Parts: sequence; C-alpha cells; structure tokens
Amino acid sequence: MKNILYITLFVFSFAAATATQAQEKIYTPAPENLKARQEFADSKLGIFIHWGIYSTFAQGEWYMQNAKIDKNEYAKVADAFYPHRFDAKAWVTAIKEAGARYICFTSRHHDSFSMWDTAESDYNIVDATPFGRDVIKELADECHRQGVKLHLYYSHLDWKRDEYPMGSTGKQVIGRDTTKTDWPAYYDFMNRQLTELLTNYGEIGAIWFDGWWDHEDDSIPFNWQLDEQYALIHSLQPQCLVGNNHHQVPFEGEDIQIFERDLPGENKAGYSGQDVSRLPLETCQTMNGMWGYKLVDQNYKSSKTLIQYLVSAAGKGANLLLNVGPQPNGEIPAAALQRLKEIGEWTRTYGESIYSTTAGDIPAQPWGVTTRKGNRLFVHIMNLDSKELALPLTCKVKRAVAFADKTPVKFKKTKNGIKLLFDKAPTGVDYIVELTTK
Repeated sequence: MKNILYITLFVFSFAAATATQAQEKIYTPAPENLKARQEFADSKLGIFIHWGIYSTFAQGEWYMQNAKIDKNEYAKVADAFYPHRFDAKAWVTAIKEAGARYICFTSRHHDSFSMWDTAESDYNIVDATPFGRDVIKELADECHRQGVKLHLYYSHLDWKRDEYPMGSTGKQVIGRDTTKTDWPAYYDFMNRQLTELLTNYGEIGAIWFDGWWDHEDDSIPFNWQLDEQYALIHSLQPQCLVGNNHHQVPFEGEDIQIFERDLPGENKAGYSGQDVSRLPLETCQTMNGMWGYKLVDQNYKSSKTLIQYLVSAAGKGANLLLNVGPQPNGEIPAAALQRLKEIGEWTRTYGESIYSTTAGDIPAQPWGVTTRKGNRLFVHIMNLDSKELALPLTCKVKRAVAFADKTPVKFKKTKNGIKLLFDKAPTGVDYIVELTTK
C-alpha cells in the first residue's frame, strides 16, 4: 500500500513540475507587441519583395535547387550581381502609393546569400558583389522616412552552408558535405544574424520565418529551438512581431498567423489546411506565378483579380501580403508597377472600407464579403447577377448608401435580416454598400 502511495505521490509531483515548467514557457507579449499586433491587423495590405542573386538567373528563387547546381558555381554569380538601378526611394514610394502599410523583404533566402552587410559571412551583397551597397540599410532608412513598416523574411533552411542539417530540400544541390553538419553552430549563426538585423537597422516590424517544413517529414521530430529564438527577437525588440510560414497552427511565441497562396480557412493551393487562430492573420500571394523574378513568367493577375483578393482577405479579417520579384538590375518590373498603381487608385477611393476593419457579420459568400468598422458594415459586392441581395443580419440597419457617392440604397426588412434592392445588378471591381447599424 505504501509503494502505491509513493508511486502516486511521485506521479503527482512529476505532473505538477511538468505543468509548472510548461507555464514558465508560456509567452506573454509585451504591451508594445500587442499594440503592434493591432497596427498590423489594421494595415490590410503589405508588399512582399523576393530579391537576391537568384534574380540574375531570371528563373525564380528556387533555381539553385531545381536546376541541380553546384553550390560553389552558383555562388560565382554574386560577382556579377550589380543592380545599378536599385532605388530604395522609388520602391518605397511606389509601394506606399499603392496603399500598402508595410514591406516584407527577403534578407536571406534558401540559397544562403545575405542581402545586408553581415559580419557573419562574406557571402553577402556588400562583400561578395561589385555593387557593394547594403540594400537593407537603404531600404530601412527609406521606410523609416516614409512611415512604412519594414518586415524581414529570414530562411531557416540553407542549401549552401554545410552546418545546416539537410532536410527534404537541397538534396539536388551539388557540393554539400553532410559530414560537416553542425546544428548548434548553424543555430548560433542564425541568431547572430538576427541580432544584427534587429540591432543595426532601426525598428523592424516583423521577422517572417520560412523553411520549418524542410524537416516536417523527419522520422524523429526536428528541434528548431524556436522558443529561444523567438525570445531573442522579443528581447531585442519587444514590439517586433514573429511569424512563421510553417503551414501549422501558430506555435508558442508567434504573434501572427501566415497563410500561403490561400485565404484563411481555404486550402486550394495545398498549404493551408490548418485551423484559423485568433492572432492577426496574413495571406501571401504572388502577382504572377513566381515569388522571385522569372523572365518567362509574364502571366500577371489582373488588377481586378488582385483588388478582389485584397478585399476577400479583409473580409476574413486578414492582410494581403502581395509579392513582387524585382529584376536583377534592381527595378520592379513594369507590369508589377502598373498593378501597384491601379491598386493605389482603388485604395485611395475605397480604402476606408478595409483599413482598420474586422471581418464582417456575414462570412464570405459567392457574391462577396463584408467588413466592419464600429457601427458601419461594408458590403463588398464583387459577383452578383441580380437586382436583389438578401443579407442575413441580426443587427438593426438604420441606413444604406452606396459607399462611392453616398446615394441611398433601397432595402427592406426580412424575417432573417434585410434585402438590398438595386435598379440594376451591381457592376465593377467591388460595389460597396455601407450600412449604418445599431
């Protein structure tokens, strides 16, 4: 009987100790972080910039792996990377005029090349190229001048450094020496680089991680030591948001939830079957088919499609992080600039219906979405072939007007809400009806 009691007490004590340790690891965001989360959620539009020496090949950001290139031969292209037309002011101005509130820039992609003056590797844009300029410094300075937040993408995986434990990708890259695998050394390297980025470039809005999925299929779960890395980021800049494109429900220590090529709750692209959390949401999407510059990919989505995707994201309470892939000379492609210009024309007129809103009362429908700001409910009609639209609402509607010109829109009460009545079926990219509710 005593043995049973001792065993019971031991199990109870062990469980209590484990619970205490778990509680100690619970992440409590700082007040500055909570404020930054709200600002992020209010932003609705950001621009993703995939740019590195891979743009020189004009074959997309995965060219090193897809073309089975020797890592040392690939590295030689750095000596020819001279983006003489790079202009941080022109980039930030075009992006700000599009209505975007933040930029997410690829500081280091899977090919291991660093786009800033890092002391941790000579394989960077200052030391390894004839260009010799720190583009992140120039971009950060211009973002701070123009009031645009700067987020930094950072790859967890690496196709060049031998210390990185090879995962499901990078196996086709020639020249990797797996006998030199050293995770502690690689982990320290990453953390020293992150410390540089969060120390030398002013306020950073977010660190956007990618690559966790490289070890998703390991037989023994891979320990990325994310808790310590996230804590480092928050200790250096408490307001800095942490996001991870791991296609999972957010992990402890993360401040935003990311969806790739899909709106929250959808999984058309195959990356986003995870549940939707209560954290601020962001979906990243390409303008054409690729993230990095690809010469033959001129299949750009129309401005109408992109605007409707932005509105649809807002209708789900999410931001759209819309990608552009600059050319090797440092210019944003003309087709992308044209899309940014047309999106800006829309946001200047209709942005109030998405900025600082939450997902509306009615979930996404075939005809469109809704967004809410206080007692104002915006009905975004993007696909309606009728002169009537029934809205299932529990709130009382006091007034309905067309957002564009504030002309009254007829409506009548129904058993389940109201029905909007139009003289003709709404047309255009996004016909917005503003409802004043009680």
